Amino acid sequence: MAVPTRPSHSSTPAAGPRYERLRRLAQRFPELDARAIETCIVLLRASHDLSGAYEAHLGRHGLSLGRFTVLVRLYSTEDVESAGALTPADLAESSGVSRATMTGLLDTLEKDGLICREDHPEDRRMYTVRLTPKARQLIEDMLPDHYRRIAALMAPLSDEEHTTLRALLAKVSEGLHLLKEP
Repeated sequence: MAVPTRPSHSSTPAAGPRYERLRRLAQRFPELDARAIETCIVLLRASHDLSGAYEAHLGRHGLSLGRFTVLVRLYSTEDVESAGALTPADLAESSGVSRATMTGLLDTLEKDGLICREDHPEDRRMYTVRLTPKARQLIEDMLPDHYRRIAALMAPLSDEEHTTLRALLAKVSEGLHLLKEP
């Protein structure tokens, strides 16, 4: 019998070869919780598939998820925070990436004519980042379709399921340090 390539989406662990392997491993490793492993596998696959779908969608516009995040962050602050100019440190923090990663993202965005760097108005050692008209047009052209696609992706969920899913994912996120710690 072939091992299924897609996880079971039921609320109980799937019967079949993978679950049988987990059951056998649990006999050797009593701390193994097959239900937890199966749930984690489903979450990992969904995350991987979602990331791939995002990359394909954004790639049609010449963007990666990181570049898109920076552009949308700058676009969404144009009317409120410093007229759309943010420091690289602000962008790194709000995007959840390191400053070194942000520097690389900004370098490629600048090379493509999507952002410009300007001297900071109050601190000569710093600079701010701003969208170019080209980037503003790109974002304004793609966001309606992007938001329609996200709405369609999430349409099968009820309002209650949206709330539940966000709460469940927040609970899982709280335990991520357990995998990271040595």
